[in-house]
Amino acid sequence: MPTWRILKNLKDQIYFVTFSVNHLYYIFDRHNRFEILEESFVYCQKYKGLKIYGFVFMLNHLHFVGQAPDLIAVVRDMKKYLTNALQKNIIAAEPGIFKLFEENGKFKLWYDKNYPKLIESEEMYNQKMEYIQLNPVRKKYVYYPEDWEWSSVCKIPTKIKISYL
Repeated sequence: MPTWRILKNLKDQIYFVTFSVNHLYYIFDRHNRFEILEESFVYCQKYKGLKIYGFVFMLNHLHFVGQAPDLIAVVRDMKKYLTNALQKNIIAAEPGIFKLFEENGKFKLWYDKNYPKLIESEEMYNQKMEYIQLNPVRKKYVYYPEDWEWSSVCKIPTKIKISYL
């Protein structure tokens, strides 16, 4: 069932979701931006019922396998919050790159599509989890998945609580 959206009648199911920065510009690796991502996930876990089964924050995108009572609302609110928080961070820390994210006079941080994929089987779940775990290795950020700090498989846990099926 390929779709570019989380379907309303399946909004409480488990999805693999991607957020990508416009122009795929490397932005998260400085000025506490990974921490801003982390805070947003923790907030959504605490107040919006978000369950995270796996995640990885890369330099210009993030992936997660997650579920919520209304994942449509969680994704919408998370992207809106992150846009505002990261816009403030960029203006304060790197105003020179702000223009990279201007589109028609507005700040546009994210690509429009999240490319959510409904997890339809255990095999698909395992494949997406492996993809998340190996993403930093494929990009040659680290040699071993557990060495990437901003991942659900890191040896040093983040504040994000991992749920298990």
